[in-house]
Amino acid sequence: MRSIRIALAQINPIVGDLKYNLSKIVDYIKKAEKGDADIVCFPELSLTGYPPEDLLLKPQFVEDNLSALKKVVEETKGIDCVAIVGFVDAEDDIFNAAAVIYNGELKGVYRKIFLPNYGVFDEERYFQAGKAPNIFVINGINVGINICEDIWYPDGPGLIQALNGADILINISSSPYHAGKREFRKTMLSTRASDYAVFLAYVNLVGGQDELVFDGGSMVFDSDGKLIAQAKIFEEDLLILDLNLEAVLRKRLHDPRRRKEKLKVAEIQKIFVCDKKEGKKRGENSFKLAGVDDVPIEEEIFKALVTGTRDYVRKNGFEKVLIGLSGGIDSSLVAAIAVEALGSENVIGVIMPSQFTSKSSIEDAEALARNLGIRTIKIGISRIFDVYLDELRDVFKDKPWDATEENIQARIRGNILMALSNKFGYLVLTTGNKSEMSVGYATLYGDMAGGFAVIKDVFKTMVYKIARYVNDKAGREIIPKRVFEKPPSAELREGQKDEDDLPPYSILDPILKAYIEDDKSFHEIVAEGYDEELVKRVIRMVDKNEYKRRQAPPGIKITPRAFGKDRRLPITNRYVPWS
Repeated sequence: MRSIRIALAQINPIVGDLKYNLSKIVDYIKKAEKGDADIVCFPELSLTGYPPEDLLLKPQFVEDNLSALKKVVEETKGIDCVAIVGFVDAEDDIFNAAAVIYNGELKGVYRKIFLPNYGVFDEERYFQAGKAPNIFVINGINVGINICEDIWYPDGPGLIQALNGADILINISSSPYHAGKREFRKTMLSTRASDYAVFLAYVNLVGGQDELVFDGGSMVFDSDGKLIAQAKIFEEDLLILDLNLEAVLRKRLHDPRRRKEKLKVAEIQKIFVCDKKEGKKRGENSFKLAGVDDVPIEEEIFKALVTGTRDYVRKNGFEKVLIGLSGGIDSSLVAAIAVEALGSENVIGVIMPSQFTSKSSIEDAEALARNLGIRTIKIGISRIFDVYLDELRDVFKDKPWDATEENIQARIRGNILMALSNKFGYLVLTTGNKSEMSVGYATLYGDMAGGFAVIKDVFKTMVYKIARYVNDKAGREIIPKRVFEKPPSAELREGQKDEDDLPPYSILDPILKAYIEDDKSFHEIVAEGYDEELVKRVIRMVDKNEYKRRQAPPGIKITPRAFGKDRRLPITNRYVPWS
């Protein structure tokens, strides 16, 4: 029986920390060897961390990455397990590559052929594309290795490798998360495995890197496209399983189309790696599906936000975070995420009431803090606000109260949070959501002041859904019931409500999604039944507030089109979509 034991090392590297990444890779190679694996594979650019962005333009970084690879190779001396490691290869240019390592030797390299250059990806800015795929012969098995984007093309290198006899394809990937992508990715990989008549092993990165979060969920499919094993989501994992490759041959013998297709592709290089070793112990397969496909979308997004927050804070050297607690739904959810990510002892809530802050809001903020077990600091801003108004009275004379006075309050709060941050070295987490960021319902240097915007890519209606999940998950009231029931308000003037300035979020959010994420035209949105003048108003707000979004802190991407790299519009822009 032709079989092979494969290990998928789903790890969380740190961009630029070559020593840390090297150590982690070697550690997982040794774990895979203890699990008697024939092959252990790591995610795309796992040695450098992903994405390394303009570090790739530094020749010293590329050289250091190659030196780190040499150390990985040296560490495999005497280890009877082939390691496939993502790194940056260099010749006359640089390449996104996979090293094939065995017993202290670099046996070969695969260079990524399809370089994504859309959304958050800029790989054509950095890399030269590989020219041709190859096959590696491991224990008598033909193994095709490719990288991330390569497998997304039906007629890509995976097809060529399969038609040249590859029994198993290994795709090493660093595929960023957004809601709904896991199911789309699984369907695509299943189709490739079935169409190519191969076992397909897909190892994905896990963890947070700036605004990106990687969900892991590494998978293995059989030649019928059936999912046979899956790693955890949003956690490091080592998935080890045996593959019986006789099924591949049986399927191919019954498919005459394959013989005709094979005549159309050129033969590719086969690189010998190692002979089959006899006498290996084989225990039970560690097949795992883990029920990850049954995760509700609110739970999935919550895990993504927790992972992104934890890694941003920890990887940037912070221990504790500050959150301005208003008693509203947004700051309540951010606090709950922070506690899940960092522990209650590392989260401090700052309550900053003014003369417009209701008693119930203070009570709700304090109740939330008690429920989460976090420390609070209470600093009133009424006297500070009065001093501002007094100093500005002569300059502002004859001018009515407007957003100016409201923004002063937000900026006082921002100043207090940043003062605490500077004094104690804590990171400020902002609490604005995607609905507010879309229409500019946020104050520059006020509630936008901070180091990381946790729910920047979460629409308000989804904020409520995730907040309810927080309570359901805990089996008790974490976020007070009244927070869900009261109308959203910034409380910057007497009796203020968000709906004084904005449409109801149940109407606003679908319009924003259509315009920002789906790129629908003004006329298409109106055709869906929305009031024409309302749609114009919303689009105007979105377009004129691009300058604010450019100055916002980074935040976790959880939708297909997040503000930032996904959506790059000019600030100076007079395009009118209904003219």
